[in-house]
Amino acid sequence: MNKKERLVAAIKNGTVIDHIPAEKTYQVATILGLRNLTTPVTIGYNYPSKKIGSKGIIKVSDKFFTDEEISRLSVVAPKVVLNIIRNYEVVEKKTVETPDELRGIVKCNNPKCITNNEPMETVFNVVDKERGTLKCHYCDKEQSISEVKLV
Repeated sequence: MNKKERLVAAIKNGTVIDHIPAEKTYQVATILGLRNLTTPVTIGYNYPSKKIGSKGIIKVSDKFFTDEEISRLSVVAPKVVLNIIRNYEVVEKKTVETPDELRGIVKCNNPKCITNNEPMETVFNVVDKERGTLKCHYCDKEQSISEVKLV
């Protein structure tokens, strides 16, 4: 794509989150706490996408996300693409993958689970990445990543 044809203004340094399923765009912004930033954030919504039909794109100036933030992102929008920008150039591109283990990110939906009754961090093993199946480390209850609540 010609740089002059960009749908959203280029950023000098920061992160571009691309290929977000359109309906997840604002959820991604919330999970990453973008409202609390003092640097410019551009949120684009319902752009045409050959890969997913309709996509969202978020550009965050002067912000590079931690692995923990990216793990949270993988829960609501796996397969988004992070573009790391330095001096207006993409220096790194990575597709977000769901990690094998999620710590302190999602809540167990078993009301009897110890994590819902004691002040402790949740731990889930991702048992099936294709289907998005998580298994609680403590009570062994399985749940779908599409139905989880974030901590």
